[in-house]
Amino acid sequence: MAANAYVLINVEPARTQEVIDRLNAISGASVREVLGPYDVVVELEAGTVEDLTEIMRHRIRPINGVSNTVTCLWFTNI
Repeated sequence: MAANAYVLINVEPARTQEVIDRLNAISGASVREVLGPYDVVVELEAGTVEDLTEIMRHRIRPINGVSNTVTCLWFTNI
């Protein structure tokens, strides 16, 4: 079963492009800059929930300029 998530991200305004560039380098990530309560939405696909967790912990949250994330998981049977 594949695991998917929408990751809603708040970004420090001066670092928006830098954060987007770093997010675009993540395999399985589709990155969109948006307007509203969040600055960036990432649709993320990985093999397992554990893989998603690793990406969040080690690839997304540590990016300089990311101030907050909300992760919404969804699942697909393959």
